[in-house]
Amino acid sequence: MKAHQIFQEIQPETAQSVFQYLRDEQREVYSASLATLAQNRKLRPVFIQRKPAPQQIEWLVKNIRLKGSDEIAEHVVQLWLMKAHQPVLTDFLDGLGIEHDGEGAADDIPDEIDAKKLKKTVDGLLTKHDPEIVQIYIHVFQLQQPEGWPEIVELIESNPALQFGEPEAPAAEEPAKEEPTKKAPAKKAAAPAEAPVEKEAPVEDEKEAEAEDEELAEEEAADNSEEEAADDSEEETADDSEEEELADNSEKEESP
Repeated sequence: MKAHQIFQEIQPETAQSVFQYLRDEQREVYSASLATLAQNRKLRPVFIQRKPAPQQIEWLVKNIRLKGSDEIAEHVVQLWLMKAHQPVLTDFLDGLGIEHDGEGAADDIPDEIDAKKLKKTVDGLLTKHDPEIVQIYIHVFQLQQPEGWPEIVELIESNPALQFGEPEAPAAEEPAKEEPTKKAPAKKAAAPAEAPVEKEAPVEDEKEAEAEDEELAEEEAADNSEEEAADDSEEETADDSEEEELADNSEKEESP
């Protein structure tokens, strides 16, 4: 799972809290993230910055979920975890015996992880900390290695608390049907099984973002037109004032 997909899966309130924290505590990172996402959508950052804070954050949450925002999404979620939820990181690394800087950053991460020690550590984290934060961190930690760790994959698959999405309800069992006593006809050759159809990635977020970007672009164009008209008006006023001043000076020079 990539970073932008993590933002697709977490609760909207949690995603909003990520950017609210950055706005309150890490303003430079917040501004840089906004500027990068705006440029990715071919919008002027200042146009988003003019909006009220809640609308800025709403726009950021929508756009961080897009595929093209994966790099900035990973940077944002890592920084949020390290700054806002440091105890989760340090407890996890301590439990696995991985050396770190005391703030949750480790330079030397092992290629293999002890499965028993991993399970014990994560079970402790789920008891001690907010399970949703632990869930997010485990998935983010998997990004630290290109293919992740098979031990973590197995742990996620075996522990619903680490899985995103609503658990599927078990299918209801149908009552057994009585077989007819008549002799069954000769069996026909079975038709070849159809290959499973791979589900396409959802495009609702992309379409919604594109539609919103078009509206923002129109608003920005209208805003630019108003600014240009205001600038022209100011220039005309300045020119009129200059002409009046020159005329006054000319009259004074001509008077005896």
